Amino acid sequence: MRQAHAEDARTEARRVVRDLLGEERPTAETLIGDVRPVLGDDRTGRTLDLALGAQLTRRSAELAAIAALLVGTRELGEQWWGRSRGGKLPPPDEVVRTAVAIEPWTDLTALEMLAAWIADDAADQLWGAPVAQVDLNSWQAEDRFELPPDVRPGQRLVVHFDAGGRLDAVVARRADEELGSNLDFHSLRYSRPAEAQWSWGVAAGLGPHRLPGESPDPYAREVPAGAADVLRAWAMRHGATREQLGESWRTVGDVVAAIERVDWMWRSGEWFGWWRGASALVDDSAYLPYRLEELAAG
Repeated sequence: MRQAHAEDARTEARRVVRDLLGEERPTAETLIGDVRPVLGDDRTGRTLDLALGAQLTRRSAELAAIAALLVGTRELGEQWWGRSRGGKLPPPDEVVRTAVAIEPWTDLTALEMLAAWIADDAADQLWGAPVAQVDLNSWQAEDRFELPPDVRPGQRLVVHFDAGGRLDAVVARRADEELGSNLDFHSLRYSRPAEAQWSWGVAAGLGPHRLPGESPDPYAREVPAGAADVLRAWAMRHGATREQLGESWRTVGDVVAAIERVDWMWRSGEWFGWWRGASALVDDSAYLPYRLEELAAG
């Protein structure tokens, strides 16, 4: 059942990528080919430098952020890159040069922060500036924010819940004649840059995603056989097939491809420990021995 949901998500992601980017099977090569004429050689080079600096297990997420920037630039125009944001934040071009995420986005990489900015700006252009922000971890629909002045019953107000994500709140008159609001969860929608970011990451998967100018090839690095055997054996015991795992794990590229095929996020919670070990193997992390110990203890 979980694997069926995973395939459903990939099918939907491929459909969205096809609609937004015209690609049936997105790859790093086709993405870069699409980005260069829109962002220009210099800006494309700087964004790719940021992607090259990320860990290999993060590379797909960085490329997905670039997909959002591509779609957003097509919608908002190249001038978006030179505009300061509200007079307090630097223009996106400066962020690409400094590679520094800014409060309150410090839990994101610079590219992910830019993707959030362009997704929100595209949403504002489509639906107007939101009147409030809500957290959809709570599905309470009533009176989640203070109403702006001069609203009327039946009026629909746009609220923000995620980067590029919007839904409507409908103003309602309560039994005590006071005005309140009800969130209309059926109106939930995302801007096209946000859709591009999600769909590219899901459809293209973890990789391998080789980028121009990489020498030596990071995916060709050999992995320690002992650690690879431990992770492969654990995965086999917990339901992964030989076809999903591949015949052997000699290189980082073998491991990355196997992680993608296994669909660990759609399996039971104990697979998170396996992911931590496999990602430490891919990224040549000093935490690898500890991750393997955690997996064995679990």
